[in-house]
Amino acid sequence: MPAYNEAATIREVIDKVLASPYTGELVIVDDGSRDATVEVVQAVADPRVRLLQQPVNRGKGAAIRRGFEEARLDYVIVQDADLEYDPADYEQMMAPLLDGRADVVFGSRFLAGQPHRVLYYWHSVGNRFLTTMSNMFTNLNLTDMETCYKAFRREVLRGFTLEEERFGIEPEMTAKVAAGGWRIYEVGIGYSGRTYAEGKKIGWRDGVRAVYCIVAYSGPGSRAHVKRAEPVVSWITKKRS
Repeated sequence: MPAYNEAATIREVIDKVLASPYTGELVIVDDGSRDATVEVVQAVADPRVRLLQQPVNRGKGAAIRRGFEEARLDYVIVQDADLEYDPADYEQMMAPLLDGRADVVFGSRFLAGQPHRVLYYWHSVGNRFLTTMSNMFTNLNLTDMETCYKAFRREVLRGFTLEEERFGIEPEMTAKVAAGGWRIYEVGIGYSGRTYAEGKKIGWRDGVRAVYCIVAYSGPGSRAHVKRAEPVVSWITKKRS
């Protein structure tokens, strides 16, 4: 869980994450918050919670990278510290991983069937543009590349090195998962987006960076250096041995 100045929401999110039967540990990376985020987390008395602190604000990507490095359990889900994504959706996120169909699961805000708060039209246009562009370069058919909810087998995360500091981490992860040949599933999730007045942080510059990342990590001569996916039978054999 990357967190930056989320004192107003993080305790409620933590409680929801810890209430999920799928939660074995919660690694929170505070990214140099200037509010009471750290104090709120420190007040949580649950041994599953681990707080890591970045000395200065480096960006969501940097916080996610550190969280991935510290994760200890077999499966990892990225969870924002605001209230836009609901941990109640972990069940559908985890199902393709637990039954052996998937190595990576994307939670799509655009697949039908889940409630969504109605907000910015141009954000949705930008998201669909970036998803389409990413799909063209990776040859995937995702509906929501920019989603926060991405779940992984931990072995997948050991197959590549992430570099992006901010929101460019989303197209970078997507490109490297695609390049590794991992089995990707997509499931519908709910979404309660927030306004800029409520603390939303992504801006147009992040969209420009996302375009650069799609080309840099997915295009010809890209920087997506990854280990190829292991055969499923081989991985299952290792887990059983």
